[in-house]
Amino acid sequence: MAKQDLEITTRDGVAKAGLFRSATAPSSKAGVVLYMDAFGPRPALNAMAERLAGEGYAVLVPDLFYRNAPYGPFDAKTAFVVEETKAALTALVKGTTQDMTINDSGAFLDALVAEGVTGPVGTVGYCMGGARALNAAATYPDRIVAAASFHGGNLASDAADSPHRKAASIKARVYVGMSGVDKSFPPEQSARLAEALRVAEVDHAIENYAGMAHGWCVPDHSVFNATGAERHWKRLATLFAETLA
Repeated sequence: MAKQDLEITTRDGVAKAGLFRSATAPSSKAGVVLYMDAFGPRPALNAMAERLAGEGYAVLVPDLFYRNAPYGPFDAKTAFVVEETKAALTALVKGTTQDMTINDSGAFLDALVAEGVTGPVGTVGYCMGGARALNAAATYPDRIVAAASFHGGNLASDAADSPHRKAASIKARVYVGMSGVDKSFPPEQSARLAEALRVAEVDHAIENYAGMAHGWCVPDHSVFNATGAERHWKRLATLFAETLA
């Protein structure tokens, strides 16, 4: 597995990113943008990107918090428990708006093209990255053909930048895997998102991972669940195999 360190010029500065490719598919034309969770790029996300790259995709993992670099590193098991790191993380998340990431995503897509990834693109986001993966699909519908969110929060909130408000712009196939109980994505938001996607005639699936807690997919998270994570990998592999091939 090969990792290439990139520096991507955006409207607001330079974002560092890792580009992962399999040694058996070094010239893959299909790409994936992996939108991080709140703890930032780190070995656990790199391992997830490597697994996706093993499916034959070029996988980009950008640092969404680059405007505030340097920061961290954060321990995903304790960062929201310790008051000091909780405050720092909360500031980073709130200070990195959906609109910022939407604008950045154009540069991320261009960076893939510059690296020879000229085929279809999928997005996947975890935690705070879930809404960003969907918003990217709505903003760049001619470039993104699949979008997935796992334990993503506020996918159909009252906020103006909530992804469900842009459902009519999405051409991608959408998959949402939600935690069994998740205060950041309660049942009323799930119903609202489902209605918006159905009215917009978006090809989609919303699946409830009963018993899983927010963060279950990411291996260094305190609530990581190996069985649930494997289920998520199967769903993600199928989504991308059917859309990025």
